[in-house]
Amino acid sequence: MRIEIIYDNIIFNLQDSGGISVVWKELLQRALEDKGLITRFIDGPSRNMFRKQLAIPGDLIINDPISKLPFNRYLNPFRIKGKGLFHSSYYRTINSDDFINITTVHDFTYEYFRRGVPRIVHEFQKGHAINNSNRIICVSNNTKKDLLRFHPRVKESCIRVIYNGVDNSYSPIKEKNENDIRKLFPFSSGEYVVYIGDRKSPYKNFRQAAEACSRLKLPIVIIGGGPLTKGESAFLSEKPGDGKYSHLMGISNKEVNTIYNHALCLLYPSLYEGFGIPVVEAQKAGCPVICANSSSIPEVAGAGAYILDDISQESISDTIKQIIKFPSERERIIQRGFRNADNFSWDKCYLETRRVYQEIAEETES
Repeated sequence: MRIEIIYDNIIFNLQDSGGISVVWKELLQRALEDKGLITRFIDGPSRNMFRKQLAIPGDLIINDPISKLPFNRYLNPFRIKGKGLFHSSYYRTINSDDFINITTVHDFTYEYFRRGVPRIVHEFQKGHAINNSNRIICVSNNTKKDLLRFHPRVKESCIRVIYNGVDNSYSPIKEKNENDIRKLFPFSSGEYVVYIGDRKSPYKNFRQAAEACSRLKLPIVIIGGGPLTKGESAFLSEKPGDGKYSHLMGISNKEVNTIYNHALCLLYPSLYEGFGIPVVEAQKAGCPVICANSSSIPEVAGAGAYILDDISQESISDTIKQIIKFPSERERIIQRGFRNADNFSWDKCYLETRRVYQEIAEETES
């Protein structure tokens, strides 16, 4: 039995890059190769770097009639012929009784940390998608717990926990070449730490990470998170100081893997994540991780990380000191990280998602 499904690519219109875009790209790559699916895609103009990596045949694309309208992210597609499953990348449902909705829930950042109109609108849209879906996919058990907290009427039997994966380009480099990182920044192997992702949200604790590096006079390599603001540049010029930081955007997985391989550690002090893909990326590359004992992070990191109850500059810097002072313990954490990272793959993520499609199709047929 071949399963008909429409994928809604709205996330590619909402962001130029980002974690959800990575998840959606990996899902679509495998769906396009799946002979058991009859796929179509709601698509629109996009600058998203991950959308550009997908070769979606033109005859499979449904031009979204509302893609050019203001606030199209909040408008559900309509007037689409056919039947089957509808899986949206970001909290949209299809207004048709001939389709069965599937929603993937990544996190509850808005519910915990945003206020005012943005939160109200987001909660309404997400709630509508959750309450009108036959299956709800959560990216971690912690996200499932949050879902049941904010939407207690949802039937737990409709929820499936499917972990994100990690790209196979992350791996240990057997013969490390110092010149590979010198092309990116002026720091030496083993003398810098890495921070990746958003810096602006207070719960990410970027300033604590930078302060910890300043205390130890260690350079920090910052990846992604958008351009540095004037305030961030001024702060970094003071702590850890000019010449002690580097900010990189738009670099390849191969380059990030090289950075992980040569780093002293990854600092991931965020207090809330739906999943936290960089944790597993770093583990797979053999880079020790310092992270918070909060939300989904310990669930994802397992035993392969330095997990801190106290995310302060003092606690972070003390842990970095331990990494430097006890290389044998650092190596033990690295080995545990390798074993933990083996639990996550995009192929596994897709197969479990595919199983959800099959469940629904069989229920519909019976």
